[in-house]
Amino acid sequence: MSRRSAVLLMGPTGAGKSDLALRLVERFPLEIVSVDSALVYRGMDIGTAKPEAAIRARVVHHLVDIRDPAAGYSAGEFVRDAGEAMQAIWARGRRPLLVGGTMLYFHALTEGIAELPEANPEVRARIDAAAARDGWPALHERLRRLDPEAAARIHAHDPQRIQRALEVQELTGIPISELQRRRRPAFEDVEFDEFALIPGSRASLHAVLATRFDAMMRAGFLEEVRALYRRGDLCGEHPAMRAVGYRQLWKYLAGEWPLDLAIEKAIAASRQLAKRQLTWLRQRARARVFDPLQAEAARTLDAAISCSTAHE
Repeated sequence: MSRRSAVLLMGPTGAGKSDLALRLVERFPLEIVSVDSALVYRGMDIGTAKPEAAIRARVVHHLVDIRDPAAGYSAGEFVRDAGEAMQAIWARGRRPLLVGGTMLYFHALTEGIAELPEANPEVRARIDAAAARDGWPALHERLRRLDPEAAARIHAHDPQRIQRALEVQELTGIPISELQRRRRPAFEDVEFDEFALIPGSRASLHAVLATRFDAMMRAGFLEEVRALYRRGDLCGEHPAMRAVGYRQLWKYLAGEWPLDLAIEKAIAASRQLAKRQLTWLRQRARARVFDPLQAEAARTLDAAISCSTAHE
């Protein structure tokens, strides 16, 4: 290849990204790199709509099944791992096809990620103890005094981001918002084509999400979460268990909700996730938009990829 380039295929949950990606790698010199914060975890297959093992044996999916659910996985680790995968793909004379719906990861690649310190268990334990005593809104107020810019972006009931912002402040003495302004994009010297799957009908997408969740339950999703629950080393606050569907079924298994309420909440959460993803996608000015619910979407995307490949 004369230059380093990549293809980004972005879309909300339920938009059919995986099927389109498989079609593309069968037609073009591409390799799939997953951009999904849940697919990294082993044993989380049904609820993440992970491609079946037989498919992954035939078509390589980079960054799938690379972490145990008890381990964390940050945007910084993703950028590092994706970078290594892409270097290997370019060395084989192919293009990376980055596919997924974790918009934070796409943002980290294309807009940059801050150089932040690694998590510190002692500092996190102190912050958690303060939250247990005073509540997360009180810690959000502490953050507002230290870093008003970060506090304005973080909801008072978002414990993970409040904790991280306070942790970074304590470890470095520098507001996380200041460190984030110093970031450099990983794609600084990479040319890339962006394709966004944006369904034209919100009602149709909602119907797809409800139907898909029903299919997951029939395929054994509850049993999958129960196996994770019974491990004994996981809790509802592990990042892996905060994934949509897993969080709600975990509450059922913990006796907090009846099953029908957990299912209702899971479907509602998937719709809320899709809404956030679509809001982000509509801000991607350079992305070419396709409606995945239209019959001709696959052919149109094929033509667009063919055109970009021809200019390699």
